[in-house]
Amino acid sequence: MTKNDLVRQALDEKLYSIIYEKYIAPTERPKQAYAGIEFELPIVNLEKKPVDFSVVHALTDAFLSRFGFTEVIRDDNGDIYNATRPENGDNLSFDCSFNTLEFSFGKDEELLAIHERFIAYYSFIQDYLLPRHHTLTGMGLNPYRHFNNNVPIANGRYRMLLHHLESYKKYPGTILFHDSPNFGLFSCASQVQLDAEKDTLVDTLNTFTKLEPVKAVLFANSPYEDFLCSRDYFWKHSMHGVNPHNVDIFDKRLSSVDEIIAYIRTMSLYCVERGEKYINFAPTPLESYFTADHIDGEYYDAAEGVYKTIRFAPEWEDLSHLRSFKFDDVTFRGTIEFRSACEQPVRDIMTVAAFQTGLMEVIPELNARLDRASFLYEQGYSDLELREMLVKRNLPDFLREEDLEQLLGDVIDLAAEGLRRRGKGEEKLVKNLYSRASHLMSPARVQVEGMDAGVPLEYYIEDYSSLD
Repeated sequence: MTKNDLVRQALDEKLYSIIYEKYIAPTERPKQAYAGIEFELPIVNLEKKPVDFSVVHALTDAFLSRFGFTEVIRDDNGDIYNATRPENGDNLSFDCSFNTLEFSFGKDEELLAIHERFIAYYSFIQDYLLPRHHTLTGMGLNPYRHFNNNVPIANGRYRMLLHHLESYKKYPGTILFHDSPNFGLFSCASQVQLDAEKDTLVDTLNTFTKLEPVKAVLFANSPYEDFLCSRDYFWKHSMHGVNPHNVDIFDKRLSSVDEIIAYIRTMSLYCVERGEKYINFAPTPLESYFTADHIDGEYYDAAEGVYKTIRFAPEWEDLSHLRSFKFDDVTFRGTIEFRSACEQPVRDIMTVAAFQTGLMEVIPELNARLDRASFLYEQGYSDLELREMLVKRNLPDFLREEDLEQLLGDVIDLAAEGLRRRGKGEEKLVKNLYSRASHLMSPARVQVEGMDAGVPLEYYIEDYSSLD
């Protein structure tokens, strides 16, 4: 073995080690019943004008005072964009821009307790916003995004992110890019993190990857062109999708923890920090990044208001900046994060979290039911291809609606059974999904077909904002 071979082997072993310690080691402790839940909700100016950021900032001050959110982070203009309630870890923030409000709840075993806190927070906010001609609504795309000032929050991270996404013109012919690099300023998701265990990690990821086409039919709520769930499109055809391993679902069945680690090492970094500088650069797979002598990137010089080039050497600590946008993803917290679902109408705000939480309790049964769905999974298409078909308005010709309705109903039954096993009365949180399954009517399909029949968008903005 040559000296270069030995050096390469040492680098490979080090990369394996740091990936294992960050993503796999946390799953070696006993699994717990905690859930970490995030809701991203569009802010809408009902007068069809840009969201008034002065209203948003005043709301933030009032909310923090009312609920005791005391740990705050401010942007470069001095405006609060992130605040935490120390007693329970609940967090109020603005995701990418002040046009999107995000609730992140401290980990909790009780979904119903989280829901109660959400209702209290949401009701206060709506009581503040509505007299000021603004509202939150439960949609996966801000319905008035064309009226808004779609500008990032003034801080290094969000400035870097938008600059990176806007750099797609430097990479012609790489992938088919869309021309909405600011999609993160108006796209909204419902996300949940659930504890995972090393011994069942592979089976869990494989099962939920296979479920993704089914979830598209239930939870689509971001209509755009011929998509009912446009999240997939916006992420895949942006700079995030230059490396397909950073987005979508796993495109193969995983066989071992080592294969998970091998997959992660093929994912790409696109940003790091050096001092107080956020640096972005061409997406670079980890296995190439950490063997490079240097990387060329760009950073924002705040003093001069321009971007400048910079050359820097990779450091092992840079792994902390890996940003994956996969739908079912292992995190450094020892959890799997599920992030493929659009934000839901407010009355159904807990359905995504409850659905995933229940199914986590019945993975063998879920896997067995999916294996029997030959009408879907044995038609010559991969799970990813199926997901790409089922996020669109027109279902593929080979599907019989009756078969799909039955599968959806059975999966919801399993989610309800998993919730019953938890013994907390949470099964009622998925009850509303049955009507979606029996008619194949996601919130997006309801909106699109209603608007085709003459129902105005304003009706859905109001309806999807209702708690009842």
